[in-house]
Amino acid sequence: MSAHSNTALKPATPPAAPASVLEVASPPAAPIKQTTMNSAPPRFELPAMTGRYLVRIGALLAAVLLWHLASSYGFNLLLNFENVPGPALVGETLVAQVTSSEFYVHILHSLKRIAIAYAIAVVLGITLGVMIGRSRWAEDIILPFIELLRPIPAVAWIPLAILMLPTEESSIIFITFLGALFPVVLNTMHGVEQTPPVLIRAARCLGASNRAILWHVVIPGAMPSIVAGLAIGMGVAWFSLLAGEIISGQYGIGYFTWTSYTLVQYPEIIIGMLTIGGLGTLCTLLVRKACTPLLRWQTQGARP
Repeated sequence: MSAHSNTALKPATPPAAPASVLEVASPPAAPIKQTTMNSAPPRFELPAMTGRYLVRIGALLAAVLLWHLASSYGFNLLLNFENVPGPALVGETLVAQVTSSEFYVHILHSLKRIAIAYAIAVVLGITLGVMIGRSRWAEDIILPFIELLRPIPAVAWIPLAILMLPTEESSIIFITFLGALFPVVLNTMHGVEQTPPVLIRAARCLGASNRAILWHVVIPGAMPSIVAGLAIGMGVAWFSLLAGEIISGQYGIGYFTWTSYTLVQYPEIIIGMLTIGGLGTLCTLLVRKACTPLLRWQTQGARP
């Protein structure tokens, strides 16, 4: 065969693509990061809860600073700080009080009264609240007494409590009990009433008894309201305890505060007030922490 025929049998090579087509078809190479010795170090950020606690501490320190300025310069506009002792004097007096045993005797007496009265109020309040929320008969019989007695302040109960009860100690516990009872009853009642009826019907369709519905549907559904009532009741209990100890007590932080006023010991008045506030806050926090396992099913709120 000739050279011409051999050349014709070879496959034809395609023409070369233009340079612009190759640049468009091929993906761009990823840029190479160059690390330098002068790169910025990673930023350190505080946890969210730590930042919130710092804000709270800062707010308290700002309040103490305003208190110091108002008492130092004798601020007298709507509020008179001329006779109010400053934070430094109160701090010195507090150091002297915490080193004496009598101060702790007052605290222990108040804590004992709160524990007894609050325990009785929790048991009776939750029981009455569930009864009122589940039974119309109980609502018609019990609720009128609750609404009638609830607006009566703790101070108004003191003369009657002294007449009815054998000792001053029992009268103080009774007044404290009344203060904690009504918030627990009302919040429990509203929580039970707000239980979705569809859950109760579904439990009945599955064969649950009235007792099982109460323990596994109604009470867990009402638990957020019950916990709110327990927290509010603890605060009102301390308020009622203070009123009882002022009038008929011989020991207790309320008696300590009132005696300091009668003896014109102004720093001790503020120490008593701050002690009541601190103990009340601590007791409320303990109540919320103790109830946290009962609210594990509850979703978190929408607050950022």
